[in-house]
Amino acid sequence: MNRPEASLPDFAAPDPADGGASQSVKAQLRLREMILAGELAGGARIAELVIVEKLGVSRTPIRAALMRLEQEGLLQRLAGGGYAVRTFSETDVADAIALRGTLEGLAARLAAERGVDAAVLSEARVCLAEIDATLAPPALDDEGFSRYVELNARFHVLLGRMVGSEVVVRELERVKGLPFASPSAFVLVQTHSSQARDMLVVAQDQHHQVLEAIEHHEGARAEALMREHSRLAQRNLGAALSGHAGEHVHADMPALTLIRRS
Repeated sequence: MNRPEASLPDFAAPDPADGGASQSVKAQLRLREMILAGELAGGARIAELVIVEKLGVSRTPIRAALMRLEQEGLLQRLAGGGYAVRTFSETDVADAIALRGTLEGLAARLAAERGVDAAVLSEARVCLAEIDATLAPPALDDEGFSRYVELNARFHVLLGRMVGSEVVVRELERVKGLPFASPSAFVLVQTHSSQARDMLVVAQDQHHQVLEAIEHHEGARAEALMREHSRLAQRNLGAALSGHAGEHVHADMPALTLIRRS
């Protein structure tokens, strides 16, 4: 079955006209997939020549890709040269989620205080209506979960746009790009739970409340709601690492092996 993966936000598709830059982006995307799919184990040293052979590109774009993955946080530079796949403590991931919640709370407060462009508000309302429709069935199938992940990501992007600040948008995207910090990173944990749809309904209710607070210029309320909203991801992180989520989650989310339980 095809299920939404706990992954980081996708990069823009490379332009073939970009030459070497395109090759490095392709290499970055493929290496990232390999790490999150468990093909490159946590702590494993990256053998550059093996990667060159496996991906069929030269060493220059591979080196550029490795540097970018280090900046993204998935790789660490070794003292003797080269890179290894990073592992993360549960605290590392929890802190990244908390940081996202803090910045999204700030974005919600600023949007409420400054006012939001009518077109962006309209787009957000449409997005939430589509999520409502997705959650309408009494149970969700794989397609429903995938659709939720897509729409949830869209709403969180729109939240950043509501502020009307390129600085806020850039920093939000940077934080959401931290390993396991994206808004839907742990949604998959819910798919095998009997309360799966109920948890998503709670999250959606928070979406509606945040938008309402922003529209009514209730900055403090909007900020508090977004901080609370991020706690759902914290809860899912704990469930994923505790084993309560079941073997299915670990089979579908091999990237969990990169997280060390505290």
